[in-house]
Amino acid sequence: MTDHPLSIAAVIVAAGRGTRAGAGLPKQWRPLAGRRVADWTIDAFLHHPQISHVIAVVHPDDAGFANSLPVETVHGGASRDASVRAGLEALSGLGIDRVLIHDVARAGVSAQVISDVIAALEAAEGAAPALAVTDALWRGAGGQVTGTEDRTGLYRAQTPQGFHYDSILAAHRAHTGGAADDVEVARAAGLDVAIVAGNEANLKITTPGDFARMERILRGQMDIRLGNGFDVHAFEDGDHVVLCGVTIPHSKGLRGHSDADVGMHAVTDAIYGALAQGDIGRHFPPSEMAWKDADSAIFLDHAVKLAAERGFTISNIDCTLICERPKVGPHAPAMTQRMAEIMGMDADRISIKATTSERLGFTGREEGIAALATATLVKA
Repeated sequence: MTDHPLSIAAVIVAAGRGTRAGAGLPKQWRPLAGRRVADWTIDAFLHHPQISHVIAVVHPDDAGFANSLPVETVHGGASRDASVRAGLEALSGLGIDRVLIHDVARAGVSAQVISDVIAALEAAEGAAPALAVTDALWRGAGGQVTGTEDRTGLYRAQTPQGFHYDSILAAHRAHTGGAADDVEVARAAGLDVAIVAGNEANLKITTPGDFARMERILRGQMDIRLGNGFDVHAFEDGDHVVLCGVTIPHSKGLRGHSDADVGMHAVTDAIYGALAQGDIGRHFPPSEMAWKDADSAIFLDHAVKLAAERGFTISNIDCTLICERPKVGPHAPAMTQRMAEIMGMDADRISIKATTSERLGFTGREEGIAALATATLVKA
């Protein structure tokens, strides 16, 4: 046991070419259940409460793909063990106590498997998940069965494979190369490695058919939430309106306790709705003067952070502003950019558009503006 909080890092090995996965991009950059393989894998470690640092080891030719990763990256080597060593060396001097080494192609790794490996390192120099072999084992040649093998004591190895950082770094520095995995490197250095329970969902994407299997697993694990938001604000005397964070000159203003940003309010309520957390009024009561004339970005930022705290990623936002005037189209790009800044999202995941009500109803009579929004939240 240590007398200080452990610093635990994860090295994601993502420098391979994945030739057995078929033609096309290296498998780590291919789409899988709405994201890339690497995004699923890295998020599993980024969102684990015991992991303090994540680094991805990538191929030098993949900089264009790797630039969008939310973690530090380093270039890998000509072999898997060379790439792992590059990742380990990059952690030097950061005060890392434990390190978990994981194959990027195992996008279905669970928080439980990660936690079990970390827990096993309290009593062991190394630990790795594995599944006992339960099928009969044959030897074969020329399309014929030539013999059988005893499956007693045999396991299918998985990752992450965890170690005390200094020990596995020294083991890699001393190894001559060519190891199948990091357990082989560790054992060559005399380190004991404990086996923890693996998980069938933690399969390694290797062949084209594995993508479909992994997609079924991930979609089964995903928690997808949809939320709707609707808001209305009436016009009053003024010379501008604020819509989705952008100030637009107009012959009237919008009446409201805050800045009356009807678009941002609808988006905020959509996020709260997806989380089953009511609406803006529950979190920021209009009876409280603290929110008088407040920037609605405060409300949206709160909803976004609440979603993150609950483990959700906001996948996309769609907001429709309903009014005759002002004309929204010329300002839509600026609105999208402002919303993306507040929410920490890519602008291409945010849709802001406008329509009229064909001169019908209060919006048609130019008595106010309405907004309708939908938010999609995803938790893997």
